[in-house]
Amino acid sequence: MILVGSSWEGLLVETAAPSYRGLRFPPEVIAHAVWLYHRFRLSLRDVEEILFERGIQVSYEAVRLWCDRFGPEYARRLRRRQPGPGDRWHLDEVFITVNGKMRYLWRAVDQDGNVLDILVTDKRDTAAARRFFRKLLKGTETVPQVVVTDKLRSYGAAHRTAMPSVEHRSSKYLNNRAENSHIRTRERERGMKGFRSTGSAQKFLAAFSRISPHFRPRRHLLTAREYRHEMTNRFTIWHQITGTTLMTATA
Repeated sequence: MILVGSSWEGLLVETAAPSYRGLRFPPEVIAHAVWLYHRFRLSLRDVEEILFERGIQVSYEAVRLWCDRFGPEYARRLRRRQPGPGDRWHLDEVFITVNGKMRYLWRAVDQDGNVLDILVTDKRDTAAARRFFRKLLKGTETVPQVVVTDKLRSYGAAHRTAMPSVEHRSSKYLNNRAENSHIRTRERERGMKGFRSTGSAQKFLAAFSRISPHFRPRRHLLTAREYRHEMTNRFTIWHQITGTTLMTATA
């Protein structure tokens, strides 16, 4: 049963916890490591050191495997709890570095800044734009009233094929919402010194685009008390979807 509302509070989804069977460390340690890596600009070795300070001896390779295995799963569960998308979608694309070569990251957000979907492609042409449109429609299972893009001609061609009934606004001045959503990705890309492959970039950024924003409410719109209340709700959801309890300082 899924209850959809206008905020994270009150969103309840009955689901079984992820399977941690066969793993040496408890779920709380694994979920905490995945949270650290996706929430902050930390390397795998940084996460290893933070866990070691808390008395947990684990290699950075184990952290990498945890993030690779559970990051997408946590992101999928967070997506199920996210409120439905708005009716105005902002689409934008930027180049990223994959194994020393230029690739393209397509991203869609709604008018509230919620990430709807991302796609990494080798080219920035009509075929890639059409592929992103179709992936976006399939993933959200809804159709917007308005799509806002920049002046890239590929958007217009893809729009006419994938969603011709939707209003398309093309302007470099109306799409700041999508452009600003790339800031966190740029920060992580610099910290990771690029990505090793298109597949690994797609897998990490898809999880990162769900997990990181979950812990980044629009703080400038909240009082200190409201912010703490909102973060408490979001951490509660995190522990529910990871099947964990709050870690203590003696863990």
